[in-house]
Amino acid sequence: MKMARLKPRESRMAAIALLLLTLLLGYLVLLHWWFVAPLRHIGSEMADLRDTQGRYAAAIAEKPALQQRIAALGAGQAASNAFLADDDPNTAAADLMQRVVEVVGASTKGGSCTVSQKMPMPNPPATAGEPYRKAAVSISLNCDMEPLAQVLYALEQGTPYLFIDDLSIYRNPVAGQQNNMAPLEVQFTLSGYVRPAHAAAANARGGGSPTERGVMP
Repeated sequence: MKMARLKPRESRMAAIALLLLTLLLGYLVLLHWWFVAPLRHIGSEMADLRDTQGRYAAAIAEKPALQQRIAALGAGQAASNAFLADDDPNTAAADLMQRVVEVVGASTKGGSCTVSQKMPMPNPPATAGEPYRKAAVSISLNCDMEPLAQVLYALEQGTPYLFIDDLSIYRNPVAGQQNNMAPLEVQFTLSGYVRPAHAAAANARGGGSPTERGVMP
């Protein structure tokens, strides 16, 4: 059986199709996998690098604002000296008593002042939702008027923040009869706040801060 010969036009179309197929195969084998594909991969990597560079440039542009925020956070951390140094109320109470001794020893202008009694007070129960715990001590002093004023001022106006409650000042009647210049007998409760390690997270949930100065109710 003889095969039918292609017409001239069909022969040309077949030759063109064969040429195109040959060119496509040649492109894939000789150009695409050796040149085009690597170049496209390099272009993709360059696009990723440009994107990364853009992000770093944006971060560098935000550097001044970030430095200001870091400075603000540092200032907030520095303000933690408003709290007692120890995070245990019992140890903090001992620090409070030592603080009183130091302040009284430094307040000698215009008379004398001595600590006659100092003792820790029971820790008050923690209030629900309150991130800060309180340490308190009972203090008794024998002081002349001027050094007493110095002691009370130094305790309430210094740091850490301390609070004076239940202040009682009187002169012993027997000593007053014998000496009009007898020292005053002073009793008060001195308290401060300790902040445990988790207080920052508790404060972010809405807890208050004992930074208001003055006598606590």
